[in-house]
Amino acid sequence: MRSEQTEPNTLDMRLAARLTGLRQQRGWSLDEMAEQSGVSRASLSRIERGETSPTAAVLGRLCKAFQLPMAVLFAQAEDRGADFVVHDDQTLWTDPQTGFHRRSLSPARPGYRGAMIFGDLPAGATVSYADTPIPDLEHHLWLQSGTLEVTLAGSAEGADGNVTHRLSAGDCLRFKLNSANSYHAPGPDPARYLLCVVTP
Repeated sequence: MRSEQTEPNTLDMRLAARLTGLRQQRGWSLDEMAEQSGVSRASLSRIERGETSPTAAVLGRLCKAFQLPMAVLFAQAEDRGADFVVHDDQTLWTDPQTGFHRRSLSPARPGYRGAMIFGDLPAGATVSYADTPIPDLEHHLWLQSGTLEVTLAGSAEGADGNVTHRLSAGDCLRFKLNSANSYHAPGPDPARYLLCVVTP
């Protein structure tokens, strides 16, 4: 049986190849990609060569530039088309910056609009995304254990234009994403959750 930690270098290389392909399909140079995404040319070059693993925040910026949901990006990098996905074939990716674990339970597939992800965010960690890759990207989040704070930008409910939802185990939050957003596990335990993402 394969270990719980999927081979990170292999997945990083597949992500690198897919990101390179997406850039080249659009006819963008690295400089143009940097301008579109806000990620430095040097970082993009290292990511495309597989020399460094992109963080969740960087992947969020790249997905915004490509107007591609992250679930679709991972599915394209995983290159698995089966409808029955056994546990050992569910790709596990770790954010090198925060230690956030992302498992593709039901990867995005042609003919389907939804994907299901399991997230494991360490206590004290925050994963932030600068924007949504596409407007009205539908999310359904169910917290399995721990505590999770989900902040959505652009709501009139908060003094700074943001609203933060604090979820306890068993709580469910649904929203259509049109803004910057973040996930924070205040602790003392990790936040473990299921997330279903549905493309409009």
